[in-house]
Amino acid sequence: MLSRTPSLSASRGYYQDGLLVCALLAPKASTTPSTAPLRTRRRQLHISKTQSQSQPQPQPNQPKNPKKPLTPVQRSFLSSALRVNQAGELAATLIYTAQTPPLVSREPHLRPLMRHMYDQEAGHLSTFNSLIAKHRVRPTALYPIWSALATGLGWSTAVMGREAAMACTEAVETEIGNHYNGQIRSLLEMVAQWEADGHEVGDEFRELISTLRRIRDEELEHLDHAVEHDAQKAEPHWLLTGVIRAGCRGAIWVSERV
Repeated sequence: MLSRTPSLSASRGYYQDGLLVCALLAPKASTTPSTAPLRTRRRQLHISKTQSQSQPQPQPNQPKNPKKPLTPVQRSFLSSALRVNQAGELAATLIYTAQTPPLVSREPHLRPLMRHMYDQEAGHLSTFNSLIAKHRVRPTALYPIWSALATGLGWSTAVMGREAAMACTEAVETEIGNHYNGQIRSLLEMVAQWEADGHEVGDEFRELISTLRRIRDEELEHLDHAVEHDAQKAEPHWLLTGVIRAGCRGAIWVSERV
């Protein structure tokens, strides 16, 4: 038998068929993008999120401790302080009102000074009138008595002369300055205790202390004016100022309570 050798064209076809078979049998490359990078990214995000959750988060500012309510003793102290301060400023305006006419008629150059001191006292009285009304504090029941005494004191010392009128101012403002200093010290002690206990101190309370300091300084300014205008030349100075100062202390004590 004669062997049949495949022709060149047949061999080429077989070769091409073989390539086709190989191509068909080979694993197909995926036409969709691989999900491996995506999975890796998700895993990284999950790790990052877990780490961020495990890390301590910054806490918001912790609220301050609430304001400490006033004790009955503290409330009573503040009420009496406002009451006596209002009474004292009322008396001061009446003293200057009574002193001015007889004093200025003899010494007209004192008119601006008397007006300046009266205006400051009237401002003080207006301040305490507002505080009394705002905090519903009962005013002193002795208004009529203090009004009559203050008017009489102002007029009588002015009639005695410039030195006596200024000695009256010196005595009154000395006692008033000491009185305000005592109130300010007590309030500062309350603030120090609250702060030591971690309690917040309200702006209104701090403003009250600032107001008392301002008024005290203006009262002591009147004291300086009185000394500059020969208050200590009044005769007898020690007796006149001693009696007036004792009267002021008594009025303060009574007004704090009545």
